[in-house]
Amino acid sequence: MILWPEGCYLGFRRLMRTTKLNSTERPVIRVYRLIQVFLLLAAAAGSSQAYAQGGPPFITDDPGTPGNRHLEINFGWMANHNPAHAGYNVPNFDFNYGWGDRIQLKYETPLAVATDENNTTRAGLGESLLGIKWRPYEHHRAGEPKSDENMNFSLGTFPQASINNPTSSIRRGIVDPGPQYYLPVEFTARLGPVSFDGEVGRWIGNRHVPSRWGRGLIVGHKFNERFELYGEIYDLQDANRIGDDPKQRQLTLDVGGRRALGHSGRMRLLFMGGRAMQAVTRENSEPSWIAYLGLQVVLGPKENPGPDRK
Repeated sequence: MILWPEGCYLGFRRLMRTTKLNSTERPVIRVYRLIQVFLLLAAAAGSSQAYAQGGPPFITDDPGTPGNRHLEINFGWMANHNPAHAGYNVPNFDFNYGWGDRIQLKYETPLAVATDENNTTRAGLGESLLGIKWRPYEHHRAGEPKSDENMNFSLGTFPQASINNPTSSIRRGIVDPGPQYYLPVEFTARLGPVSFDGEVGRWIGNRHVPSRWGRGLIVGHKFNERFELYGEIYDLQDANRIGDDPKQRQLTLDVGGRRALGHSGRMRLLFMGGRAMQAVTRENSEPSWIAYLGLQVVLGPKENPGPDRK
């Protein structure tokens, strides 16, 4: 789960106190459009085996871990832009350590930049995100040795806590007041040549920030050992109101992937770009565009990388 820029979200809450949002302005998203997107991506997979993998550069995560004693480091430049508010991580530092093949320890923190409706830009240290991922269940094809190639389903969870650092970022409107907690369920499933990653989770807010539901789905294809390309739909929606503020939602569609750099395969270019699937206005939190550009470095033993390593 990526810690997306939060300053723009806090800015929307402030703007909503003085701006009325007409709920009828939100258009209905037609289901067949979503089906068309995934059918096109599935068709692109062809007859080869596809490996849809969550985590950076995507919002949706999966049950995969780096592998025993492997350290995965992601340096990402991230953006979530709306005409009234924008949030950026320049960059985001994401550290993940494999404790065995089914457990991952995580620490993430960004240098955050937020721009408000008055075009005022502020920068400071963002939240710290701590988490532990556990993959308790794997299913492999019968009659074959257990391996990544014949794993057709896995299930995991990734509890996380977002904690404010002792800086002035809250007072200056760069980040939301914490703490917040995230409790998701994640899965990977392979159906013939196509693989899917899915995540459903609940952000537990506080008296300043509403609780939210996060739901994501990824489908894509690993063309070879050096290049991967995926599509993602992600929906982040308020579960309750704070005062008189209306509920907010971000429903986004994006495309991204990974490209290996060098011959060792231990460094990869990460990239993603997308936008909201609903109308973008200055009164809602739908982004006119989102983006991620970064590098991933994996350190550790060369042998026995963990299942579904990102």
